[in-house]
Amino acid sequence: METTWVQQIAGALATVGYGTALGVLRSVATQGKTLKIFAAEARPVLQGARLTSYELSNDGFDVTLVPDTAIGISMQRGMIDRVIVGADRITRDGHVFNKVGTYQIATLAKKHQIPFYVAAPLSTFDFKTNWKDVKIEERSPDEVRKIGGRQTAPPEVSVFNPAFDVTPPELVTAIITEEGVLRKPFAPKINTLRRKLSMNKRKEKVGPVA
Repeated sequence: METTWVQQIAGALATVGYGTALGVLRSVATQGKTLKIFAAEARPVLQGARLTSYELSNDGFDVTLVPDTAIGISMQRGMIDRVIVGADRITRDGHVFNKVGTYQIATLAKKHQIPFYVAAPLSTFDFKTNWKDVKIEERSPDEVRKIGGRQTAPPEVSVFNPAFDVTPPELVTAIITEEGVLRKPFAPKINTLRRKLSMNKRKEKVGPVA
């Protein structure tokens, strides 16, 4: 049995149909491989607990929900064979923006020599923006000060609550897309992908030759 750690992967509830990162797991399952999946709870909004674990369980996967703070010990004990995450944006040099917590998972995976994969549709790629120019949204402080509407921290305490973080390309093993798997070095591969997509768009505009 192969074990996979996932971080708030995108399935039909977040996208449509087959899903993105969840689609990769579904594809592996159709090949007859048995997977045991560990899903991060993804605090503070708990998308992993509320959405990811539901979709995985509903699809019949053997899934275990794990607190974000137990990521390290799960890897330390050899419970994880690979990590698969989604992406909200991938810049031209391979920096991956995803749900906050992804960077720490990637760092721990590197420490424990665990492959770290990003599954992302072509629409995720930002071929123009430098990763340093991407502004990360900060969400409501009350998502951290409260749990289920109940106050759990002093109402006046300052809160840092970023919605996303950025994982540098050196921590990424490969990026899985509809056009195939991209491996290091990412920048030239992403540039080739950009040119291919641009060429396809030009062909669509011209249309078939009569």
